[in-house]
Amino acid sequence: MPTTDDVFAAVANRHRRRLLDLLLAEPQSVNALAAHFDMRRPSVSEHLKVLRDAGLVSEERHGRERVYRVDAERLRPVADWLTPYEAYWRDALRDLRAHLDRNPEP
Repeated sequence: MPTTDDVFAAVANRHRRRLLDLLLAEPQSVNALAAHFDMRRPSVSEHLKVLRDAGLVSEERHGRERVYRVDAERLRPVADWLTPYEAYWRDALRDLRAHLDRNPEP
């Protein structure tokens, strides 16, 4: 069973985050995904393996092709960890707005 650390490690890479973005739109084959990158198909497959091992994507065989789909629920630990920071920035922006409202620029 993948751990929360596995999920964080998987999304630490910008190529893997882009793969997740692409797969969130629709399930895709390795070849279709590889078309979005300046890397060879085996490199894309390696990134997909990391995502699969972290439980972030699933793989389905369709003949000779493998189709991947995202499992966004596995990102829940990341979202849960980020929630306090999201609240911090929301409060900071609210305070900034209040300051600017009290001190309009001449």
